[in-house]
Amino acid sequence: MKNVTDSFVSLGHWPSAGSFGFNTDILATNPINLSVVLGVLIFFGKGVYNLLSLSDLLDNRKQRILNTIRNSEELRGGAIEQLEKARARLRKVEMEAEQFRVNGYSEIEQEKLNLINSTYKTLEQLENYKNETIHFEQQRAINQVRQRVFQQALQGALGTLNSCLNNELHLRTISANIGMFGAMKEITD
Repeated sequence: MKNVTDSFVSLGHWPSAGSFGFNTDILATNPINLSVVLGVLIFFGKGVYNLLSLSDLLDNRKQRILNTIRNSEELRGGAIEQLEKARARLRKVEMEAEQFRVNGYSEIEQEKLNLINSTYKTLEQLENYKNETIHFEQQRAINQVRQRVFQQALQGALGTLNSCLNNELHLRTISANIGMFGAMKEITD
């Protein structure tokens, strides 16, 4: 471990006459060194842009999901308002029931139960719609992120393959594949 540390420490102490070395004095560096450093920074900095665009995509998805949740909450608020109206109507029906108790008590009770059941069914439907919408938006966001990541991985793989393949290797690969297809054809014949 000490040898490895010593080798890194010795990088800054190479003699400058007749050899290549790192100049740690920024004011004494020449434009060539600066352009090489800037080129390396720009080359390796491209990946940060892709991460930022992925981050923007995720932020957009998050905003859409939050907007959907807000809309669902507004729908829920409307349902609660309808519930309050239904309760007011229920109170009115109860007062009428008191007046007409002798004539049709069972009929009024049935109407009250139907009103409560329909209101609860409406609330359940709205809640189910909200949950389905949230699930749909999450799945869509996940699918878009997967597609984006797959595209970036595919572009990176193609770039790596294109940079690694030379003409000789390319021809050997094609010849090997032709040989395999010929062997498979012989087997199937």
